Amino acid sequence: MDDTETLALVGAVGGAGTTRTAVECAAALARAGRDVAVLDAAYATQGLSELVDGRIDPDVTALCLDPERPLADGLYGLDLPVGGRVALAPARAPFERVARAKAAEPARAFEERVAEAGREFDHVLVDAPPIAANQAVAAVHAVDRVALVAPDTDHGVDGVHRQLDALRDVDAPDTDPLTVAVGATGDGLDADAVVPSGPPRLTDAPACLGDDRFAEAVVDAAGTLVGTELAVEFETDGVVERVRAGVGRVRERGDAGE
Repeated sequence: MDDTETLALVGAVGGAGTTRTAVECAAALARAGRDVAVLDAAYATQGLSELVDGRIDPDVTALCLDPERPLADGLYGLDLPVGGRVALAPARAPFERVARAKAAEPARAFEERVAEAGREFDHVLVDAPPIAANQAVAAVHAVDRVALVAPDTDHGVDGVHRQLDALRDVDAPDTDPLTVAVGATGDGLDADAVVPSGPPRLTDAPACLGDDRFAEAVVDAAGTLVGTELAVEFETDGVVERVRAGVGRVRERGDAGE
C-alpha cells in the first residue's frame, strides 16, 4: 500500500477528540522519522493553538486570507525528542477574521495550503470539524484520504453515519473513509484504528513518546491511517520487545480497551 501523504481527520461529532488524535498521530509519525504538518480547519475551537507557546501571528486563517504569504510564516514547531519534525498551522483568530476565513474563496485557499504543505512534508494531517462549513468541505477535497474520528459509543456511530452522508453530499473524492475510535470501550464502532483515552488535558499531548500501551496503540493507529509501516522500537523492562508494523492492523477491541 502506498503512503497516504495528506489525510483529513474529521470529527464525526463535536468533542470527539480529533485535535488530540491529530497531534498524537503526527508525533507517532515523527517518532518514525517522518516530517509532519498539522493544519487546523477547526476554526471554532482553535485547539491546536493551545500547543503553541507565545504569539501566533500569522495563524492559518490569516494565511488563507492572504494567499501570497508563504505557509512557512504560519508554521510553529513542536519541540519533540524524535527523528522527524512536527509543525502546526493553528487557527488563533478573533470572530471577525474567522467569519471571513470561512467564506468560499479563503476556503479554496485552504486547499492550496494543504497542497503547499504536501510539497515540504512527508505527511499532512488536517484537524477538521464535522462537515458543515466551507473550510471543512475544502479539507476533505484537498486530501488523499479522510478518516472519521468518533467516540466508541452509539452517539459516535450515529455521527459517523451523518458524516458519511455529508461526504457524499459535498462530492468529496473519498466517500469510503477510514474510521478512528477514540477511547474504545467496545460499545459499537467498527473502527479501522483505535486511539485509547490519553491524558485529559490537550496541553499534555503528545503522550505517545513512551513505551506504554497508549504509545503502542497510537503508533499502530498512525501507521494504519497513513497506510505505511512505522518502524518504532518499544522497550519493556529495558529489553526491546518488538518493532511495530502499523499497516492494516488494529488491536482486538477487548485488548485495546484494557
